[in-house]
Amino acid sequence: MTKKELAELRETWRERVAAFRDSGLSGAAWCAEQGIKEHQLWYWVSRFREKSPKPSVSTDFLPVQVHESIANLPLLVRVGSVAIEVHPGYDAQLLRDLVETLTGSCCI
Repeated sequence: MTKKELAELRETWRERVAAFRDSGLSGAAWCAEQGIKEHQLWYWVSRFREKSPKPSVSTDFLPVQVHESIANLPLLVRVGSVAIEVHPGYDAQLLRDLVETLTGSCCI
């Protein structure tokens, strides 16, 4: 395949992937409607996703004031779909590192 043919193929699939995303249909339904094999669609969707720049995520920590009546209770921290239970006496640096790791992972 020549570079020109490859460029044309990529452009064709870029248009198809955009049409699929705009359709609101499932991959199977869109492919059946278009007469395209579903594995081809998912291949190109993944190719274009890999080339997209990943958004940078910054982590900001806010001060928390704890009333003495609840000072000994565990705190539940949610980072995306992950929940972390923090007990009194926790290692603040470890929590910071864990939150930073989670914000850069696929869990969010």
